[in-house]
Amino acid sequence: MADDVVGPAPESAPTAPPAEGRPGEGRPSDAARQALRAARSEALRAGTAPGMPRGRARARATGASARTTPAPDRPGGESTARVEVAREMRRFLTDAFRMPSWEDTPEEADATGTRDDTGTPGPGTDRDHTAAHDTDAGAPAPAPARGDHRPADPDPVGAAAPRVPTTMATPHRDSELRRTFPASGPGPGSAGAPEFAETWWGNAWIEALERGALDPKRLARGRGYAEQGNVDAITVTPGTVLAYVRGSRPRPYRVQVRLRTLEDHDWERFLDAAADRPGHIAALLDKELPQSLADCGVPLLPGPGDLAPHCSCPDSGHPCKHAAALCYRTARLLDADPFVLLLLRGRGERELLDALSRRSAARAARAAQEGSPRSLPGVRATDALAPGGRPPLPAPLPPVPHPEQPPVYPAAPGGPDPFALDQLATDAAARAHALLATGRDPVGELTLWEDAVRLAAARPGSGLTATSRALYATLAEATGRTPADLARAVAAWRQGGLAGLAVLDEPWDPPAGRFDRARPLLLAADLPAFRPWRNRLTHPQGHVQLRLGRDGLWYAYESEPGRDDWWPRGTPDLDPVGALTGLGTPDDL
Repeated sequence: MADDVVGPAPESAPTAPPAEGRPGEGRPSDAARQALRAARSEALRAGTAPGMPRGRARARATGASARTTPAPDRPGGESTARVEVAREMRRFLTDAFRMPSWEDTPEEADATGTRDDTGTPGPGTDRDHTAAHDTDAGAPAPAPARGDHRPADPDPVGAAAPRVPTTMATPHRDSELRRTFPASGPGPGSAGAPEFAETWWGNAWIEALERGALDPKRLARGRGYAEQGNVDAITVTPGTVLAYVRGSRPRPYRVQVRLRTLEDHDWERFLDAAADRPGHIAALLDKELPQSLADCGVPLLPGPGDLAPHCSCPDSGHPCKHAAALCYRTARLLDADPFVLLLLRGRGERELLDALSRRSAARAARAAQEGSPRSLPGVRATDALAPGGRPPLPAPLPPVPHPEQPPVYPAAPGGPDPFALDQLATDAAARAHALLATGRDPVGELTLWEDAVRLAAARPGSGLTATSRALYATLAEATGRTPADLARAVAAWRQGGLAGLAVLDEPWDPPAGRFDRARPLLLAADLPAFRPWRNRLTHPQGHVQLRLGRDGLWYAYESEPGRDDWWPRGTPDLDPVGALTGLGTPDDL
């Protein structure tokens, strides 16, 4: 079979006529050799031998014709039968070694197990490194070696040349649970080109790949393969990503990346989480995967070690560079369409959208039914207008133990005094608490002057400071009094409250009896005789005074001698001598 010139078989090896269209008796290899020699002779005679100059082919054809011409002593029928046998054998060998073409029936090939689910040779043929399968999945057929006598041209008698598939993409076989993505050119890697993943879920896929890898160098090589466009068409089915990846050899490798599919209860939880918020469905329709939906408790995205690669190459790395290249390209698919991830987990896009549509409609109907007004029991008009007793009011809630403190008010330039605002808020809370606890406001019947005196007296501290002077000036202007009058009234209020303020402002005529008995009591205490006037008893020297209030208490006042400027002093008492006790000794008085 290595001879460049073929000729008829030697005289010592005559061949019998073929039986039933098959070569003559003898070994099958001898018959094949004779057929190939005959085919070679015809090719040389036609001047179409591959890889040979046309002049040399013509010369060899002449020599071959001379050698293949039947000898005069042989009958011509034997030579004709041999040529027919060669042609028949050539047709047989051509069909035997022909690669499957697109015209082959995919279903029959699948039934025999010689093809996988993409219409290309199965795993068993991928691992068989024979010359008969080097053209699988679009790999270019190697040129015939020098001295190889296999026919390179179609059969001149009319046999059609088989068309070998150039890719494993079979979009005509796509369905709800099968999607094919054509091969793309060189990907990221050039200046300014985007990365393989721009979304958070695409980066999560790449992170699961890189964190589960055992060799960073293989990842780098696989990333380079993906950037150079060495990944062929990708087929995605539930739990599997499949593609051919071209490596350093001319023949590509078959690569699978497997991912566990979700159980039915996981899908129920995912659909409930997606239907709970309309924004989730809108995001999915916009080819986006919300972070809140991915965190619903269903493991949508893979973690480290969840990706299981399988490759027909002899490399035992996990993953090998071919599987890494496929994973990087898959991240780009997930980036563009998150439904690819959901298909990997076991559900197709149309099935999920239909389920979400049904759940949303059911929830909307249930919400409308629950929100519709229910029929209330009717009441006759005569019964409603009939006179009858009203039901008693419910018991009031117990009051709080004490009013709370108001918030702190900030100071603003040109704004009100924050301390005054705090005082007013505290007073309002105290009044509200008293009204809630007792049913009446203790200061609700006060006049404007009395309420102003009360507010000024409630100001903590003693003496007229700068802040107190400003407050006194404001209250005095509001009531038409002077700050001095307000300060004297504050002293009376602090001495006896509202009754003490009345003693300061109102002289009155007390009835006989108690007021008359006060002068003998003062004389018995070695005090001089006080001068009476209405409800007041004044020391002869004019610097001490006792005033009887309507509440029956005696209020002590002091003034500079010779001046009518009386200020409340001491504590009210039922005994006039006791009211003067705090003002000094009898000798001082």
